[in-house]
Amino acid sequence: MAESSHNDLSEIHKKIKAAFEVFDYQANNTVDVREIDTIIYSLGCFPTQADIHCFIGQVEEDHTGYIHLDRFLPAMSKVLLENKFPPISEDVLLQAFEVLDKENKGYLEPEELTKYMTQEGEPFSQEEMDEMLTAHTDPEKNCIFCKDFIDKLNLEPDK
Repeated sequence: MAESSHNDLSEIHKKIKAAFEVFDYQANNTVDVREIDTIIYSLGCFPTQADIHCFIGQVEEDHTGYIHLDRFLPAMSKVLLENKFPPISEDVLLQAFEVLDKENKGYLEPEELTKYMTQEGEPFSQEEMDEMLTAHTDPEKNCIFCKDFIDKLNLEPDK
């Protein structure tokens, strides 16, 4: 049993390092604090903005605006092992998308999604919206298909 949990932790560390390295532009095991939410989301975690700020408070290097892998790795490992910020269920995501898709088209246009995401609830910044639209907009049809969007957000394998 102990061997299995060691392997699990090893896999979690690999996953976290891989996600972190994408944003480690200087290759010095450090990322800009503004990238942390994207890294956390990419690991299949969906914290609130308050959760993110609290997490950053634990791992930021003395208010420098940077986070070092040495501090991020154990804190993020704990989050994943304790399933602190679980993904939203596919059913809930689908219901939310259907509410936004008032005409029942099965897709949203980038402008529609931007309006909802920047003006409702915990608003996304323009930078966050640009990243989301780049990742989720169908380049040929210039729209965000409900099914594709949910599949990309639902990083957890089917159980």
